[in-house]
Amino acid sequence: MKILLIHSDFLEFEPREKAIKQAEESSGRQKIEECLVVFTAVEKSDEGNVEQAASNLADEVKKVAEEVKSKNIVLYPYAHLSKELASPGIALNILKNAEALLKKEYKVTRAPFGWYKAFTIKCKGHPLSELSREITAGKPEELISDSLKEEEKVRSSWYILTPDGKLDNIEIKDKKVSGFNFSKHRNLEKFAIYEMAKSREVKEEPPHVKLMRKLEIADYEEGSDSGNLRFYPKGRIIKALLEAWATQKAVSYGAMEVETPLMYDFEHPALKDYLNRFPARQYVVESVKKKFFLRFSACFGQFLMKAQTNISYRNLPLKMYELARSFRLEKPGELTGLRRLRAFTMPDMHTLCRDLEEARKEFASQFTLAMGCMKDIEIDDYETAIRFTKDFWKANKEFVLSLVGLVNKPVLIEIWNRRFAYFDPKFEFNIIDAIDKASALATVQIDHENAQRYGIQYTDADNKKKYPVILHCSPSGGIERVMYALLEKAYMKGKNATLPLWLSPTQVRVCPVNDSFIKDAESIADELEKECIRADVDDRTESINKKIRDAEMEWVPFIVVLGEKEKQSGKLAVRFRDTGKVEAIETKKLIKYIKDKISAFPYKPLTLPRLLSKRPIFVG
Repeated sequence: MKILLIHSDFLEFEPREKAIKQAEESSGRQKIEECLVVFTAVEKSDEGNVEQAASNLADEVKKVAEEVKSKNIVLYPYAHLSKELASPGIALNILKNAEALLKKEYKVTRAPFGWYKAFTIKCKGHPLSELSREITAGKPEELISDSLKEEEKVRSSWYILTPDGKLDNIEIKDKKVSGFNFSKHRNLEKFAIYEMAKSREVKEEPPHVKLMRKLEIADYEEGSDSGNLRFYPKGRIIKALLEAWATQKAVSYGAMEVETPLMYDFEHPALKDYLNRFPARQYVVESVKKKFFLRFSACFGQFLMKAQTNISYRNLPLKMYELARSFRLEKPGELTGLRRLRAFTMPDMHTLCRDLEEARKEFASQFTLAMGCMKDIEIDDYETAIRFTKDFWKANKEFVLSLVGLVNKPVLIEIWNRRFAYFDPKFEFNIIDAIDKASALATVQIDHENAQRYGIQYTDADNKKKYPVILHCSPSGGIERVMYALLEKAYMKGKNATLPLWLSPTQVRVCPVNDSFIKDAESIADELEKECIRADVDDRTESINKKIRDAEMEWVPFIVVLGEKEKQSGKLAVRFRDTGKVEAIETKKLIKYIKDKISAFPYKPLTLPRLLSKRPIFVG
C-alpha cells in the first residue's frame, strides 16, 4: 500500500463522474478544515491479509497525526500512486476497516471510492506537512510442505523420448532448447522451455480471461479470496456437464463413487504427515479452538475410508472416485482466470493394486483412459510429460517406452535424481495456451507411501495382510482447467471458434425474421428440447442480421433462420458455425445430425429463459 500524507489548512472535493461500476454513493461536495489528508492506493500485495493491511494503515496514520497534532483525518482513495492496484472490493474493504479503527480516536472523513473527483487542497508547508509511506500488510503464516521445499532442491535431467526408443538429452542455451530437432514439434519445444524454467508466474493475461467474461461463463469474485470464481448460468451448464462426464468416465471404468469431507483435523497423525509429502500449499482454518485444513485433493477422505474397509486380493484393483471440491493456496502471481485457481473441482480416482506389476498395468490402462478423455473434449494437440526417478527408469525402461508408443509421438521426460514426494512415476497431458504457458490436464501417479501411512491393507491369497500400491488418477484434469483449455484452443483457432457441441450452452438458436414467427420458432425449440437439444429463441425486436451476428458472438453452433419461405417449405435455413455454410434442412434431419454427435455425452437442460428478451445481462 502506498500513501501520501498532506497536513492541510483545508481540503475541498467534489465527485464528478463514476470511474468504476462498483463506485460508492456520493454525498456531493465536501470541505474539511484543518486536516491530515491521506491519499491512499491499496495494492495487490495487501489482498492476502485485509485486516492486517487496514490495521497497519491506521497505525501509520495515527503516528503522523500525533506528530502534526491533527484531530481531523481524511482518507482519500488515490489510485494514481500505484500501478499494482488491489481489486476494488478488497481495496474498499481495507479503507472501511481503517476508517473504523481511526474513528475510535479521530474525526474521520472518507472520500467516496470509485469516482473521478475535483479537489482543492492547501498544504501547510511545514517540514512534516508532506510525507509519503509504503506500508506492507505483513504476510499471513504460510504453511509450506516438506515436499515443496524438497522439490526446490531436487535436480532434474531433461530428455525427449521418441516412439522408436531414442532418448535425447536436452538443455536450454540462450533461451533455446538444444539436443533435439523440434522443427516438426513446436508445441513440444514451447512445453520443454516452460517446464525447464520451472516458473509458474503469469505476467500477462491469457486470452481465455476475456473470453470467459465476454461469453458470460465465469468471472472473478471480489467478495471472496483471490482464485475463487463465480460461474454464470452458461458457465454453470458447461461446468456441470464436464462434472457429469468426468464422473461417467470414472464409473464406466469401474470406480465406486464416494463423497468425503472438505475439512480435516490438522493434528491427525496420518493426515499431518501426508501434508508434508504433498507438493501443495494449504488453506488453514480454525473452528472450536482447533486447527483444520481444507483438502487439496480427495486423498484424505478416501484413504481414511479405505483404511477401515475389509479388502481382499479378489477386490483388486479396487477403484474409488470422487468429484472433489478442492483448495490450494496458490501464489498470487500464479493465479490466472480458469487456468490456476485456489478453489477448483478435481475428478479424483484412487486405485489399490496388489503390487507394482499390477500398478504398471493399471497405469497404462489409465493412460489410455486419459487419452479417451482428451478425444472427448476435442483436444488432440496435447503434449505428454512422464516424470520419474533415475532408479525407476533403470528398472522400467520398456514400460516407459510402451507409454510413448500409445501417444505415438515424442514426449518430454524429466528424470529426478531422487524422489521428493510420495509418487514415482507420474505422467500428465498438457496443453500449450496462446501465451505459450503449459498447463497439465489428465494425470496418473504411482504412490509408494500412503498405504503404510494410513494403514491401508488387503488380505492376500495366503491370508496375510499386505500393503497395496496406490494410483492417483485424474482422467481429465481439473474441471476449471478443462474449461480454460477449451477457451484457449478456441481462441487460437480464430474464425468460427466454438466449444464442443455437447458443451455449448445453447446448441440451436431459432431466429424468427419478425414477431409473427415467434410462436413457430417456439414450436421448433419445443421439438428440439424433447430430443435433449438445448435451444432458445431470439424474440427481440432486432433485424435478422443482428440476431445472427449476436448468435455468432455467443458461439452458437447452429443458427436457424425462420421466415415465410422456411415455414412454407418445411425446411429450416441452418447456419453451421464450424463451416460458416448455410443449408436448408428439415427439423428431423437437424435433430438426427446433432443427436449423432452428442448422444454419448451427458445432457443438461438450458437454465436461462428460452426467450432472449427475458434474459438479464450478466457482463457489460
